[in-house]
Amino acid sequence: MSPTYEHPRPALTVDCVVFAVERERLEVLLIRRAREPFAASWALPGGFVDMEENLETAARRELEEETGLSDLFLEQLYTFGRPDRDPRGRVVSVAYYALVNLAGGQVHAASDASAAAWFPVDALPALAFDHAEILATALERLRGKVRYAPLGFELLPRRFTLTELQRLYEIILGRALDKRNFRRKIQGMGLLVDTGDAQRGKAHRAARLYRFDRRRYRQLEREGFSFWV
Repeated sequence: MSPTYEHPRPALTVDCVVFAVERERLEVLLIRRAREPFAASWALPGGFVDMEENLETAARRELEEETGLSDLFLEQLYTFGRPDRDPRGRVVSVAYYALVNLAGGQVHAASDASAAAWFPVDALPALAFDHAEILATALERLRGKVRYAPLGFELLPRRFTLTELQRLYEIILGRALDKRNFRRKIQGMGLLVDTGDAQRGKAHRAARLYRFDRRRYRQLEREGFSFWV
């Protein structure tokens, strides 16, 4: 005999904040809702958690169903549970944030989304539910964590220049960084591997290309490090 519960149980959802850098700006992926509530409004990708799913599985499923994206860096962000956050009733949402390199991040709407599109984080449409709050929390987390974990590498191509890396950090943080200090700190960590190649098609001296040493990062992550830029 299955156990019964006398107290009411809230529904559980997941929401995903997906960031990318494109056209010299930080962007976020939104979907246009095809159903009520908030039909035709822009929102974060997400949906209800199935009874047999764990949370991250649900987040990845909803993200792929509604946008076509898969195999992303994904990290749990925060739980949002204000009683009036969803007009359908008592719904608690566990939010995740993700990073994607747009070179391989083409999106298409599916499931209960009628459209999917990228928007600059500083020029967003009105969002459904409490998704503006969720997005703001994710942006704060990203800008904080990029100082002590090289999350920016998830937004870069496999090989990149130091100038591209610095510009990425400037876009995420929303401010200029000193070139000499930035390079001294990032190179001093041993996180970069010189590929021995340089940019092609440059009229002047071509910049060297680097890749990210993930094994070294995992070592530093265990030992502890700080990258305050």
